[in-house]
Amino acid sequence: MTHTAPSYIASPPSFEALTPRALRRALGGVADRDALAARAKASRYVDGRFHNTVGRSRPSLPDASLFDELRHGARLPTAPLPVLRPSASEFASRGTCAVRWLGHSSTWVELEGVRLLTDPVFQPHIGPTAGLAGAPRFHPCPVPLEWLAQADAVVISHDHYDHLDVDTVTALGRLGMRFVVPLGVGAHLAAWGIPRGQVTELDWWGSTQVGHVEVVALPSAHFSGRSVHDRNRTLWASFAFLGRDKRVFFSGDTGTHDGFRTFGERLGRFDVAMFEIGAFHPTWSHVHLGPDLALDAADALGTELFFPIHWGTYPLALHDWWDPAERLHVRAAREVRRVALPRPGARVDIDASLPDDPWWRPFVV
Repeated sequence: MTHTAPSYIASPPSFEALTPRALRRALGGVADRDALAARAKASRYVDGRFHNTVGRSRPSLPDASLFDELRHGARLPTAPLPVLRPSASEFASRGTCAVRWLGHSSTWVELEGVRLLTDPVFQPHIGPTAGLAGAPRFHPCPVPLEWLAQADAVVISHDHYDHLDVDTVTALGRLGMRFVVPLGVGAHLAAWGIPRGQVTELDWWGSTQVGHVEVVALPSAHFSGRSVHDRNRTLWASFAFLGRDKRVFFSGDTGTHDGFRTFGERLGRFDVAMFEIGAFHPTWSHVHLGPDLALDAADALGTELFFPIHWGTYPLALHDWWDPAERLHVRAAREVRRVALPRPGARVDIDASLPDDPWWRPFVV
């Protein structure tokens, strides 16, 4: 079945995005190989490329189910998704431990008064021609971009287009934002005019302070690259946000691996764990968890609350757009798990009642 973007997610075309200059800009910069080799201690950097040290390095072979999903999957919602838009005063709160979902892997974390923004991508499409083509967004960003300047730091997990967007990042850079990124990703930001002084690059198990919160980069099982020529030239990571009393985990993109238990043993039990659940398939488990493997990973990690990300915003896989949340909802209810399933824009406080209703069902074909 062929799916085209419904009118509610169409955007005025920007043919400037197709110029050679715009395409080159979207690709970002190139990190110095010698500098990366000198700084890569915990990660594995060999012959100019990073390599996974956790999880499987090779995917399984595709099976018939993948191609069946390609033919029959409902990859787009039937109507605009409900977006909860906070007031300016509500958004300015500095909670003890709360997360607001802004769509996909973009979240607004409030941790003991410190505010962190993860993987901010708000384009109507994603890809090197974000203004014109690529995967269409199901809903707008729930808040104006200028509000995001209230963040104490922006944390970026890796350089794929659905996690690192040139226009969003440069807009935030002009507002003076601080960025915390894995090794090599700073070269992209430098190419886009963001001063080096605003960027902190981390190797796995490296850390930096944002206020009193320690931000720790952790190993993940994934890959990087913005073109066919730069695969794995930059590092990818999960992150831990460690306050005085509260802890938050942000998976970024990752496949299944045996490191989650180590994270919990070394860093302590987490109050909230944000795990990616979308863009999954059994043959992709080396780079994407999906809902079932994510719940298993959360068990190994140790967390009070499971918060799903990386779903319901862009059609990046072959499964039905709603499938990750539906699977998560059914299993969480069966196993009586503490899981939040917020609408875009909703704020989840760990000490308040959790949104767990299947709000996506009215938008399913």
